[in-house]
Amino acid sequence: MTKALLAITEMTVGESLVTAVLGIAVVMAVLALLAGIITVMSKVVSRMAQEEQAPAPAEKPAPAAPAQAAPAKPQGKPIPQTQSRGQCDLTTVDDKTAAMLMAIVADQMGEPLNTLRFTSIRPID
Repeated sequence: MTKALLAITEMTVGESLVTAVLGIAVVMAVLALLAGIITVMSKVVSRMAQEEQAPAPAEKPAPAAPAQAAPAKPQGKPIPQTQSRGQCDLTTVDDKTAAMLMAIVADQMGEPLNTLRFTSIRPID
């Protein structure tokens, strides 16, 4: 019985090289197959996403939202950075919240805070 086991486990150098090359070839073939599957799936998903984004030609476009009035730009000489553009009516809003809202609006618009004119700040119910 031991002779049979020894015969099975003994391999020549050539057989070992063939087995190693075959193993590497199988691994590379499976990796190439997976890469191909991923490429095909990627293209299918991107086409589906493009079809979802493209509006149907028969659809009627939604009515445009009414344009909001742009804040008044300063006219004449510029106001110094330490001055404001007037009074703001705060309805049930504390000063800290109003200051935060004004700073956020100015930052989003990319304008200095002193060039914007806030007339009223109130919560929307």
